[in-house]
Amino acid sequence: MNDIVKKRLILGVTGGVAAYKAAELTRLLVKNGVEVRVVMTEAARHFVAPATFQALSGQPVLTDLWDGPAANGMAHIELTRHADAVLIAPASADFLAKLVHGAADDLLSTLCLARACPLLVAPAMNREMWDNPATQRNVAQLKRDGVVIIGPDSGAQACGETGPGRMVEPATLAEDVESYWHPKLLAGKRVLITAGPTFEAIDAVRGITNLSSGKMGYAVARAAIEAGAEVTLVSGPTCLTPPTAAKTLSVTSAQQMLEAVNKEIAGTDIFISVAAVADYYVLNPSEQKIKKDAHILTLELAPNPDIVANVMNLPNPPFCVGFAAESENLYEFAEMKRKRKRLPLLAANLVQDALGSEDNELTLFDDDGAHPLPRAPKIVLARQLIARTAKLYHKEKGSK
Repeated sequence: MNDIVKKRLILGVTGGVAAYKAAELTRLLVKNGVEVRVVMTEAARHFVAPATFQALSGQPVLTDLWDGPAANGMAHIELTRHADAVLIAPASADFLAKLVHGAADDLLSTLCLARACPLLVAPAMNREMWDNPATQRNVAQLKRDGVVIIGPDSGAQACGETGPGRMVEPATLAEDVESYWHPKLLAGKRVLITAGPTFEAIDAVRGITNLSSGKMGYAVARAAIEAGAEVTLVSGPTCLTPPTAAKTLSVTSAQQMLEAVNKEIAGTDIFISVAAVADYYVLNPSEQKIKKDAHILTLELAPNPDIVANVMNLPNPPFCVGFAAESENLYEFAEMKRKRKRLPLLAANLVQDALGSEDNELTLFDDDGAHPLPRAPKIVLARQLIARTAKLYHKEKGSK
């Protein structure tokens, strides 16, 4: 979180097995530079001791409406006046109902009612409780009231059942909180992103691919979500977990990626082609594994479709951003590619510096020239790319 101003968060913990995840969430938020003040309900203390959160946050844990640190005895008011947001994680079904009806019978519910900052909640409960019409009505009302609902996830639950109701995992929650604070430069815009490598089959087990990890494309998707965009991510084969807020389409080959892009492109405002698409595919792949023998194997290769060129050639194309990975003459080859494809913006890097790494260097090319971005984590570079994209997009559309 070193590229935005340090934030202050009140983390409310209510009663539920998922309270143990709130401890890891606290650790991650503090690691990311967030100042965390934990407020616990009485029920929460049956699952995790306040001392755990105090050790992880470095701040006193508040539990009692009548025993707050404020000099005037009004901790429920003073706390939110200095906070950038309140996050309830886990948020039990009972606490959701309290929020809807404005109940204020303990410190956490009272400060939520008296807050002067945004409220985010991460529900956690049994699947039957989550699916109950009363809970669904409460969630719908909270959304209408401007409360941000994060999750829940679906999966195995402590009760032994499986289904929706699990609290979003701490790492994802920490990212969602950080995303909430970023400027919404692309609010309401639809962004389509390709990421990862493609795999072109030779036979049933072999194929042509490349060393792309997909990390840059996934970082761009996350940065676009942070900027308020509605994101669709078309991903080749990777081992990465896509952002939960993105609509993700998994593909294998370049042709499949093109088909997915063509299906999703209608209504898209911005297309960002980050994927490392294989240049060629095998004309006649074998349905069975080719057996090894002493003969030279000859493959017939044909060029794959140029996805970004296909998008640019549409009658009314979206704002397009390309990527170029070069091994030499970066400035010369990248600018040639941008002009050849008529792209308003292209991001380029040297493959030897980028593939598989956690950080990178990028140079952005547009009509104003080259803009080098110093080496940084890929998510930081992705945010800078999205900021430049938003600026050029709004300039082109004549908006702010």
